[in-house]
Amino acid sequence: MRVKSKLFIFLFLIISVSVSAQTHTSVSLNSHIYYILEQAELRGLCSPLSGFRPYTRNVVLKAISEVMSPENAGKLRAAELEILEQYYKTYSLPEAGLDTQRGLYRSETTLGENDTLFSTNIGIGFDAQVYDGFYIPSNENYIDFEIWASVYLNGDLGKNVSYEMSAEAGLFRVQRDYYGTSPNYYDGFDMGDDSEYQYYDLDIYGNPLTHFPFTYRKRWDGSVHHLDNLSGFTSWPSEASVGYNILGEFSSSFMEDKLILRFGRTTHDWGTAPLGSSLSLNQAARPFLAFEAEFAPFSWLRIGTMTGILEFFNEKGEKPSAMTFQNAYSTSMIQLSYENYLFLDIGETVVWPKRLELGYLFPFTSAMIYQHNSGDFDNMALFLNLRAQYPGIGNIWFSFFLDESNFEERSYELDRHMAAYQTGINLTLPFLAFSSVKFSYTRINPYTYTHNRNQNPWYHIPMETSYTNNGVSLGYYLPPNSDEFKVRFTTMPANNLVTYLQYQLIRHGADYGEKAVDGSNLRSELDPWYRSENPILRRYFLQDGAYQWLNVIMLGAEWRLPTFPMAIFAEGGVNISYFTDIEGPANSGEPSPYYIIDTDEYPKSTGFIFMLGIKFFPK
Repeated sequence: MRVKSKLFIFLFLIISVSVSAQTHTSVSLNSHIYYILEQAELRGLCSPLSGFRPYTRNVVLKAISEVMSPENAGKLRAAELEILEQYYKTYSLPEAGLDTQRGLYRSETTLGENDTLFSTNIGIGFDAQVYDGFYIPSNENYIDFEIWASVYLNGDLGKNVSYEMSAEAGLFRVQRDYYGTSPNYYDGFDMGDDSEYQYYDLDIYGNPLTHFPFTYRKRWDGSVHHLDNLSGFTSWPSEASVGYNILGEFSSSFMEDKLILRFGRTTHDWGTAPLGSSLSLNQAARPFLAFEAEFAPFSWLRIGTMTGILEFFNEKGEKPSAMTFQNAYSTSMIQLSYENYLFLDIGETVVWPKRLELGYLFPFTSAMIYQHNSGDFDNMALFLNLRAQYPGIGNIWFSFFLDESNFEERSYELDRHMAAYQTGINLTLPFLAFSSVKFSYTRINPYTYTHNRNQNPWYHIPMETSYTNNGVSLGYYLPPNSDEFKVRFTTMPANNLVTYLQYQLIRHGADYGEKAVDGSNLRSELDPWYRSENPILRRYFLQDGAYQWLNVIMLGAEWRLPTFPMAIFAEGGVNISYFTDIEGPANSGEPSPYYIIDTDEYPKSTGFIFMLGIKFFPK
């Protein structure tokens, strides 16, 4: 297609999005469109994007139209133009009737005296993956699978309100190793039988054996049912199992997308750092039901707030597990920006047992200050993101998440300095279509995202208020007491192909065994007393016990068939794992030199991981 013809199409799309597209339901964070728009912003092809994700379909369509505007036509490669056209069509309103390429049927009507448009889209989807993990020197091979079928219903209630509901049912198996038990507090902790702070043993499991470390994302809600016991409820599909998940939302937009309101159960990713990098609310977290609002009164100011209900992890049976985890979650964030060069996020979060606390629901009251006025019972945190960008070249960012700290002498060595930080560089590669290379370093201190169980108002047993939802961190995907060096190259050489190459070095304190390091598990609990005096509660990364080192190389691609509604995707690579240890006991309160070991408890291994999948009616 010639450039002049393309420009005509671009102008047509710009006009059509302002006239007809009013769909305000969210676009899945798994869509490649977020990466595309991130690269467009990085190159200065569109206005600064919101740090409150997911975006609505209308916001996505407007952003694509801006990227494809005539003034940007000379800045885009032919392959990039085709990619943008493809995604514009994907998120545009379909024609009434049956659409075999999208796998949906659309119906429209008008209601009421004002002829309010009511539309309904009914669609289906299907995807399946098979995973293989082969390990040496044990020569053990593991094969897992996931098969999911979905149906969804969405549409518009006039020009300001949209709705969506989706449901999936799946058959799957995910195998992992059981390492034994480890204490929730440090070994030897004891405050007496009458204390609300009680010691107990945690069951410790390894990463899924057919997936790369810390990459597995649960798709099921609540419990799963093993095929040999369909009436039972269990927490993990170690055998062939069935499960389901249901998402839904009512979303509305006013003042040309300046005010967006949503009530629904979906996933989120907040912050100006690249998608998937958030330390406070990450796309890797499980979805939860919440009210949320985003308001952008000026081009340089956005305000967002959200309150929702978190979901328990079925570890000990439904009622016993849910009894101590009855939590709500509130967060607020202010995003400031200077044109397309500088971005700053400031926010706070709180996990709190469900009760009538109006201060956490009101966005113009600081949750941190409110807690000091009403009692210190809940899990509070502050976060900050800073990003500097030069369009056409790249950006650099820094993120900080602070759960608790102490600023006395040698505070940097204290476990109570529960913080996470990340810094990174994202460089665009203009000589390739929508291509970039990203470097990042992330550090998660011991006990970060955790919280000890303590009694709260309205409750007569100690309640868990860790920074988790359904057993998964709300923040970054790494467990406490970890760090990560990551390099990722991504490119889209054609409108139907996405490829990536990634290297990671992950180091994590052992949360099991004789040399386990305290505070290395999401369910760890920090001693509520003597946090500054107890030598056990001092941290020396890599020098206070056993640590696992993971060198991970992965290569992946997704190819959409150009004339058939199906995508094929694959991923493969290697995971080289070993442990380091120190002389003497772990958690001694003093640093010690470390060295590589290979024991029955902490062995060396090399895993070769492969995945192949198909998806019908991809979005």
